[in-house]
Amino acid sequence: MKKVNKKSMLSFLLIPMLLLSMLGIAPATTNAETNLGLTVDAAILIDADSGKILYEQNAGTPLGIASMTKMMTEYLLLDAIKEGTVTWDQQYNVNEYTYKVSQNRLLSNVPLRADGTYSIKELYEAMVIYSANAATIAIAETIAGTEKEFLKLMNKKAEELGLENYKFVNSSGLNNSDLVGMHPDGTGENDENVMPARSVAKLAYNLLKSHPEVLETSKIEKKVFREGTSDATLMPNWNFMLPGLVYKYEGVDGLKTGTTNFAGHNFTGTAKRGDTRLITVVMKAVDSKGVGSYKARFDATAKLFDYGFGQFTKHEIIPANYIFEKQKSLAVTKGKEDAVNIAVKEPISIMVNTNEKDLYVPKLSLDVEELEAGVKAGKVVGQVVVERTEGTDYGFIDGSGITADVVTTEGVERAGKASLFFQGIGNFFSNLWSGVFGFIGGTI
Repeated sequence: MKKVNKKSMLSFLLIPMLLLSMLGIAPATTNAETNLGLTVDAAILIDADSGKILYEQNAGTPLGIASMTKMMTEYLLLDAIKEGTVTWDQQYNVNEYTYKVSQNRLLSNVPLRADGTYSIKELYEAMVIYSANAATIAIAETIAGTEKEFLKLMNKKAEELGLENYKFVNSSGLNNSDLVGMHPDGTGENDENVMPARSVAKLAYNLLKSHPEVLETSKIEKKVFREGTSDATLMPNWNFMLPGLVYKYEGVDGLKTGTTNFAGHNFTGTAKRGDTRLITVVMKAVDSKGVGSYKARFDATAKLFDYGFGQFTKHEIIPANYIFEKQKSLAVTKGKEDAVNIAVKEPISIMVNTNEKDLYVPKLSLDVEELEAGVKAGKVVGQVVVERTEGTDYGFIDGSGITADVVTTEGVERAGKASLFFQGIGNFFSNLWSGVFGFIGGTI
């Protein structure tokens, strides 16, 4: 037998990989093999439309969130505006707490006058654009009376949204040690807000679902607070990925940065291209030398966006009127027909890695095994969900999935009395015949 030269065989097998490399085409990988090389403590990437998680890294570990906290304060304010309990032109009177915090320009702040009054609208813009901390506390006090009471609303909303492993000790995201000894009662003097990346992403996801108008403010690159007065203060946006800024990235229009010594350099970003909007979270980003920086968090975010926009597209996994080969119909009793056809009512499309779309298959779950006649077309008889057959599927940020109803495609009328009579006789003898032969079979 002629021996095969192992080196020649190996070279032959490597040729396709070499050609792909020369063409700049990477071999397809599954999610389980994906490593984006992020130098962060945690990260997550989701589709903002469906909540499908496209990538995550240590996303369940509670970490400091710093000023990403302000997304919750924004959420509660926009809820209050929508409900009419707070208005944009409502005035806030500065107190000792907000005055003292606002005077610390080492923190992100617009200086507030001790005897000043400010509209909720201008405080909101200072919070969203410039991450102004005293302005955020002022908003919390406007909504709940005190920041301590506002914490109750934050916790209630977090529970409502299904966030996990969170701890709120203030409305701004600062370390309590920066709150001039006036941090909320019941919280520690050095406490700070914490939350896992997955919960941060879930907060951002729901904020954009409930109040997409927040992007109209978060996309502003800079604005002057109290323009035209002696208190005029330039408010540059800390999101340097916005158009025209130093780390600009196409499509970015939000959402919230966060930085403290404890939390490190964090960022919740969102960008839209075409019909696709993505949400990213990076936590405690560092550079190649292990040093945290603004650049590090935006570099990590860019990698997530590149991966999301470059590798994922929306695919129709199940078309409308899809018929299951192994379950085309359901049995019908007392009808003119003894079965009714069923099919998926609406199509299901989800964001998947283009190379992995064939790994997603429909799974049928029926509510009933048979129907009684008189059923009409369009009756819901079950649901279909999409499942991945192999590799890692991170699921959806809200813990659910995309489902579609399975319905009857036609109606079945009830049989007449005579027909039902003969059906009854037929069923009687059929059961009798089966019983007799079953008995005989059991005695042999």
